[in-house]
Amino acid sequence: MRAFDYLRAQTEGEALAAAAQDGGAFIAGGTDLMPLWKAGVAAPDRMIDIGRLPLAEVTAGDGGLMLGATARLADIADHLEVRRRHPAVAQAIEASASGQVRNMATVGGALLQRTRCAYFRSGITPCEKLEPGSGCAAVAGENRLHAIFGGGPSCVATHASDLAVALVALDAQVRLRSLAGERVLPLEALYLPAGESPTRETVLEQGEMIVVVDVPDAPGRSLYLKVRDRASFEFAVVSVAVALEVTNGRIVRARIAAGGVGTIPWRLSASEAALTGAEVGEPAYRNAAALAADGAQPLTHNGFKIELLKRTVFRALVQAGDQA
Repeated sequence: MRAFDYLRAQTEGEALAAAAQDGGAFIAGGTDLMPLWKAGVAAPDRMIDIGRLPLAEVTAGDGGLMLGATARLADIADHLEVRRRHPAVAQAIEASASGQVRNMATVGGALLQRTRCAYFRSGITPCEKLEPGSGCAAVAGENRLHAIFGGGPSCVATHASDLAVALVALDAQVRLRSLAGERVLPLEALYLPAGESPTRETVLEQGEMIVVVDVPDAPGRSLYLKVRDRASFEFAVVSVAVALEVTNGRIVRARIAAGGVGTIPWRLSASEAALTGAEVGEPAYRNAAALAADGAQPLTHNGFKIELLKRTVFRALVQAGDQA
C-alpha cells in the first residue's frame, strides 16, 4: 500500500478545502471504499474522514424527510417516520448487505457505492472504468448479472445501491456542497450511465460532497422488492421500487425504478405512463409490467432479466396496490 495522508475533519469547511485538492476521498463508514482499496482498485492520496461532522440527522418535517449524508443505514431503517412515510426506504435498506454492514454504512456512501462487477473489482481483467481504451471483459464474458439498460461496448456494469433505487422512485433530491457553494439535484440526475461515461459515474465535481438527501412526502404507499440469488448479503439480480398515488380507485401518479438491470437506478417511464389514470387492479398492473423492459439490450447470459423484470414489476404493483 502506498503512503497517504489522513485528515479527520473537524468542520465541514475543513473537509471541503481538503477535498478540493486532487487525490482526496471522503470516508465515513468505509464499507465500500475499504474493500476497493484493499483490492487495489482505489488508492486515494488523501483520506478525509467526515464521520464526526454533524451530518447524521434524520429529520421528519411537514413536507418530507431529510436524511443526513452520514446517517447510518441501520438508524434510518429503524426510524419510525421513515417506516411510516416511506416504507420502500426501510425495505431497501433491510434488503442490503448485512446487519453489521448496515450499522456502519452511511447514506452518502450507499448512494455512491461502486459497481459489484467482478471484472472491475478484480483489477486484473480489461475494464474501461480502470483503464480507458482497454475494453470491457464483461461484454463477451460472464455477464449474467450485468446491465440490460444504459450499457454499451465500453461498460455494462450494474449500479449496486438498493437505497438509490428506492429514493429515485420517491423523487428524492440530493444536496451537494463544495467550496463554490451548494446545488440541489434530483437524485436521478446524479448518475451517469456507464455506457456513456465508464470512468465518471456521477456528476459530482472535484471536492463536492453529498450533505443531505430530501425525500418529499406524497399520498399513497411505497414498496421495494428485491430478487436475488440468496436471501441475505447479496446484490439484486432484479429489484423494483414502486410508489403509487391513488384517488377514488384510480392511479393519479406512479413512480417505478429498477435495480440490478441498469448501469444507474433505472426509471421505468413507459410503465409509469401506462399506469397514470388507470383503474387500480391487475389488468393495469399487467399492462404496465409488459412495458417494463422497453429498450432493454440483453447480453449473452442475461436475457432472462427481461421476463424477470416484468414479473417483479407486476408483483411489486400488486403488493403496493393492495396498500395504496
